[in-house]
Amino acid sequence: MLKNSDVCVTIAVKDMAAADEFYGNVLGLEKGMETPGGTFYTSGSGGVFVYPTQFAGTNQATYAAWRVDDVAAEAEELKGKGVTFEHYEGMPQTTIEGDVHVMGDTKSAWFKDPDGNILNIVSGEM
Repeated sequence: MLKNSDVCVTIAVKDMAAADEFYGNVLGLEKGMETPGGTFYTSGSGGVFVYPTQFAGTNQATYAAWRVDDVAAEAEELKGKGVTFEHYEGMPQTTIEGDVHVMGDTKSAWFKDPDGNILNIVSGEM
């Protein structure tokens, strides 16, 4: 069924212009199809679809995660573009090194888009 299908993350935003700046320029995703309902950005073999709604930023959990080779290097590059990283103290068996949460062989860093949607970069098993 779905195990061989690409997935698209759908993220609610309040301001499409701010979303375009963040997802296109800050994260470097390629803008794809634009519809009256939102904009698709290509990421790997899938993508991110952002759409405007009054409910943007109300999710208190991670919306999307990107697997990367080097979390610390990606975090530094994003910090250079003005991204601020979240630090989640008290996670079991986790230490924080700079902006990177280390959980055994898995390294992860969380940040928010302009609407407060929580995003993640991670290396290791997902």
